[in-house]
Amino acid sequence: MRILVIDDDEQMRVLLDQAMQWAGFEVVTAENGRQGQQLFEEQPADLIITDLIMPEQEGLETIRILKQGYPTVKIIAISGGGRIGPEAYLPAAMELGADRIFAKPFDVKELISAVHELLGND
Repeated sequence: MRILVIDDDEQMRVLLDQAMQWAGFEVVTAENGRQGQQLFEEQPADLIITDLIMPEQEGLETIRILKQGYPTVKIIAISGGGRIGPEAYLPAAMELGADRIFAKPFDVKELISAVHELLGND
């Protein structure tokens, strides 16, 4: 199973990459929504973990575009919320089709179990 991690924060990308590999997944990372969308179109992933606040193309836009083109793809949205807090963005991510939402900082074990649950291998 392949997971695409999209986050502009390098430390978060590395953390998620290592956690998902440790959980037994193949991982591809991107530093913004545009790059993530491009990677997904070249080699679709089974699940996407995307940050919401990013330069180039933010996460809400990325979720909207990917869910339009690939309605069955599983998406987990994560956000620290920038200056106004994650409460402002995470509900919008759910409305656009995210399957799960996590506010940063989150428990990596909970995130991994959400990934297993969404991919049907709990």
